[in-house]
Amino acid sequence: MARRIARFYDPRMDASLEPMTGPKRRATYDDVLAAPEHKVAEILDGDLFLSPRPAFPHARATLRLGAMLDAFDEESGTPARPGGWLFLFEPELHFADDVVVPDLAGWRRDRVPRIPNVPWHGVAPDWVCETLSPSTARIDRTRKLAIYAREGVRHAWLVDPTAHTVEILSLVGGHWVVAGNHGGDDVVRADPFAAIEIPLARLWID
Repeated sequence: MARRIARFYDPRMDASLEPMTGPKRRATYDDVLAAPEHKVAEILDGDLFLSPRPAFPHARATLRLGAMLDAFDEESGTPARPGGWLFLFEPELHFADDVVVPDLAGWRRDRVPRIPNVPWHGVAPDWVCETLSPSTARIDRTRKLAIYAREGVRHAWLVDPTAHTVEILSLVGGHWVVAGNHGGDDVVRADPFAAIEIPLARLWID
């Protein structure tokens, strides 16, 4: 069953993933452009990180969650389709010298009324989802959460397709507060999408 807790989440509690080895210099966008096509390239605090493409359980959970949240991807709303949001899958986001690629990101339409025709976006989303995998979980929980907090992203979900859990985080006073932990076959209503029920069992591959 779901349980709600209220505590501050400090990203420093997790050891950070080591960046690529090599000469110590600040990575640039040229490094991102030169990355192999089968890797996801990100620049976090001046370090270049290359992550493998996700395994099937990761891809399935992200796809299914995005499909359920499509009810919000409308200009106006109804009880069944509340609307008011724009979503992107693996958008490339630029914040100062950082380049981050969340698995899913959403913007409220009153802030971003339409999707720009650009290769990357510099406006921080209102919500991000990171689908955790063994190779990326530590970096998602540490460096990336810290960047999202700095940029004022108000909501973050951490989906773990191996443990079958979803962790709901809200930004309060510049710190991440764990607002809820859910898992298994829970049916969830969680901010900022509490207007609909999300059956978590649909996210997992047995």
